[in-house]
Amino acid sequence: MDFDQADAINQAIRRLSLRHRARVGELLAPLGLYPGQEALLLELARSGPMIQAALGAALGCEPPSVTQMSRKLEASGYVRRRPARGDKRASVVELTDSGAALVEQIRRLWRDLAEETVAGVAETSVTQLPALLNTLAGNVQRADRPAAQ
Repeated sequence: MDFDQADAINQAIRRLSLRHRARVGELLAPLGLYPGQEALLLELARSGPMIQAALGAALGCEPPSVTQMSRKLEASGYVRRRPARGDKRASVVELTDSGAALVEQIRRLWRDLAEETVAGVAETSVTQLPALLNTLAGNVQRADRPAAQ
């Protein structure tokens, strides 16, 4: 691959990443959330209550980031944290009823954002897009770090 093609690929990925994150921030702001918090809530909705360490691994986040997000979401009433059975140093995080209701709003927002993002792209390409993006993410994953989901 020559530099011009490599540059075009890298710049397109960079632009998409920056614009997507900025758009996520715009859409989450009316809900009182910041980017990343929605991923934590969606993961809890998918997987159920989890210890913070497992939640961090699922999100590809460092433990202090998960702790900070969990505390903020707990203060807002969207999650509750409790000591894990058998290990009082570990905390289990779970959705509250208001957190579950917020997840439904996030899911609608997430569907709308995906539709906005792929507007004008052929349906066959849209169907293949998750696998392609996951392959790209795996290709840039360093061997010394756990894979982010």
